[in-house]
Amino acid sequence: MKNRVLLDSSVWIEWLTRGKRLTSCQRYMDKSHIVGVPALVIFEVCRKVTTRVSDDESLRVAAWLRTFGILNLSDEIALHAVDLSIAYKLGMADSLVLAHAIREGAQLVTLDNDFATIKDAVVIRA
Repeated sequence: MKNRVLLDSSVWIEWLTRGKRLTSCQRYMDKSHIVGVPALVIFEVCRKVTTRVSDDESLRVAAWLRTFGILNLSDEIALHAVDLSIAYKLGMADSLVLAHAIREGAQLVTLDNDFATIKDAVVIRA
């Protein structure tokens, strides 16, 4: 495992919901290794929390995620994501998250099988 990780929204949601892969996710949850949280990931996580729990809980989750540092979208990240999207046949959100991880020199950790063939991505399966 690299010392620097970027967690995809799927990992944060697994953590918050105490899902079946929680134990596998926990090894990546050390705050000192997390490089930050892309703004897009905050959107995805908080949208899920708002629809499943409440607006108030979503605001609490957003505040907690901010403590890890926010990685804002820049034109540089967006343009890199275009290349990644084409090269790996990824959707917009996945390619933006991957671009952030690469920019930060971090290993992307996810539950999403779309990243299975990508170097420096760890797909948690169990």
